[in-house]
Amino acid sequence: MQKQTNLENRMIKYTLIILFAFFSLHANAQQKREWEQYLYQISEMNDTESDVWESYYDMLCDLEANPININIATREELEQLPFLTAEEVEDISEYLYLHGPMKSLGELAMIENLDYFKRRLLFYFTYAGEVESRTFPSMKNILKYGKHDVMGTVKVPFYTRKGDKDGYEGYQYKHSIRYDFSYGDRVRFGVLGAQDAGEPFFAGKNNLGYDFYSFYFVLKKLGKIKTLALGRYRVRFGMGLVINNNFSFGKLSALSSLGRGGSNIRAHSSLSSGNYLQGAATTVNIVKGLDVSAFVSYRKFDATLNSDDGTIATILESGYHRTETELDKKNNSSHVLAGGNVDYSASGFHVGLTGVYVSLDKRLKPKTEAVYRRHYASGKDFYNIGIDYGYTGHRISFHGETATGGCNAFATINSLSFSLTDNLDLLALQRFYSFRYYSLFAESFSEGGAVQNESGIYLGANWRPIPNLSVMAYSDFAYFAWPKYQASDSSRSFDNLVQMIYVPGGWTFSARYRYKMRERDNAEKSALIFKKEHKGRLSAAYDSGVWGGKFQADIAYTDYKKKSFGWMLSQNVSVRMEKLFYAIMSFGYFDTDDYDSRVYAYERGMRYSFYSPAYYGNGVRAALFAVSDFSDKITVTAKVGVTKYFDRDKIGSGYQEIDGSSATDLELQLRLRL
Repeated sequence: MQKQTNLENRMIKYTLIILFAFFSLHANAQQKREWEQYLYQISEMNDTESDVWESYYDMLCDLEANPININIATREELEQLPFLTAEEVEDISEYLYLHGPMKSLGELAMIENLDYFKRRLLFYFTYAGEVESRTFPSMKNILKYGKHDVMGTVKVPFYTRKGDKDGYEGYQYKHSIRYDFSYGDRVRFGVLGAQDAGEPFFAGKNNLGYDFYSFYFVLKKLGKIKTLALGRYRVRFGMGLVINNNFSFGKLSALSSLGRGGSNIRAHSSLSSGNYLQGAATTVNIVKGLDVSAFVSYRKFDATLNSDDGTIATILESGYHRTETELDKKNNSSHVLAGGNVDYSASGFHVGLTGVYVSLDKRLKPKTEAVYRRHYASGKDFYNIGIDYGYTGHRISFHGETATGGCNAFATINSLSFSLTDNLDLLALQRFYSFRYYSLFAESFSEGGAVQNESGIYLGANWRPIPNLSVMAYSDFAYFAWPKYQASDSSRSFDNLVQMIYVPGGWTFSARYRYKMRERDNAEKSALIFKKEHKGRLSAAYDSGVWGGKFQADIAYTDYKKKSFGWMLSQNVSVRMEKLFYAIMSFGYFDTDDYDSRVYAYERGMRYSFYSPAYYGNGVRAALFAVSDFSDKITVTAKVGVTKYFDRDKIGSGYQEIDGSSATDLELQLRLRL
């Protein structure tokens, strides 16, 4: 019986490889939503599982659904676009000042410092509209001309997990619904409900229906009020050392934006139930160049409590409430937060001051038996204060922030960018985060994943030798003075990457190589040794407007305690018939020694769902994605995907374990625009 199973697996593998080669010879493609490919290109290959990228993706989805009128955009609104540098934001503003409103986005080609790739991306998130009156629209016009957007999504698994049989309190379907109302970029209101697979629905502790709800109301450009947000929202000020639960930059995206900071308040319209504030926030323009922001929040959150005294051991952000244990942790703690920011800018210079105070209803008392946890945040009341500063010139820009707080330690980050020529940008970024510094809501540039216990130097270059070719490269050195997880002493890391993207006509060619070394404990935990990682990617894509496809090859090699090698070949084939129908068939074959040599492959998913999972072991992944606009008001999207493993008869572990070697999911989404 085992021999027969092995023979069947080999036959399936050989058949799929032959099919893969056939599709590679007959088609290549480019995804319809080019900015999703951009997000995938600037992801760090192994960072796309983090909540940071989910927030990043949600923000871009929001901007695509509610594009900015570039003719009346403020500096803060343009800074929401994470791929623009400070100089490019200023160049766009200067062009509008000198030449007046754009007739079309084609005029972006007149801005010399704005390269080909960024002009293409701006078409997704901006439009050249009429210059509106400074008078805020009447309620009658808002109700008459506002746009309603209703969206429902469901994911149906064709398998049963161990927890579905015994352990999870709800059924195995994941679903959500959202309603969003907008009037240009002036008014936005929305509510949403979301349910993860396994969570009870209209039952138990979720007797009000969905496990998670979000509601938000945002006004912009109401006289002196630049932004007013009520309900659930996110904020980011300066470089994020004091507070940033909006989005943060990775190493390639920092190079794309040349390390600039930014301040903004936006609605929390994400399905994520972890990282948001709840209450009110506003930014008011006092006089030209001087903005004052204030925000206040009260919300409950999940936490693991210490059994001996009921203090908080760990603040949880997963948002899962499937088992009785997870439900007991739901909203068992709360915070009160208040803060503000003062920002002044003139003649290219800017300076800002940010302060935040947080009070928890229970003392935060992490377990510190492990030495790397010794300086984790602890206490009941916290405060942080920071000053951010910078200058934006035609060739040179400087941005930075320095912060301290009740921890009696400080953190600083500073970046210097220089446009050596119109085609070559250089970036140097320095950061020092004391191992004693902490802020509960900080998020900024880092190698170690936290604004704590890290100092480093980052050098990057962005070169565009010809209009359709972009070459990006960086080297980053980081030092961790205090022990970290899996490193029992002071440790170092070296990270290096080079990437090329070439777009001749309808083709897109991409190549990337990354080499990273980071010190870790040896097998005996008697000394530190380097964990060495090599990752590479080659891709070629073509889009004729109707037919298209994309071929991609990934490799991964890791040397740490043992050697691990993996690779994956993936292929997309697409067809487009105007707005009537768009479909993508994707297929990939992967073979890795273990998890250390895992590979990632982006796959088109539902709106507000960025999908780039890790694959390891031996198997195949196939998916069919289709979207159809039945009218200007109705869009239906469907996706079916299957992952088949040849090296195991069970998938996952614990409550997530699937008794079988394959897993198939169906996703459906209905969107109504009224």
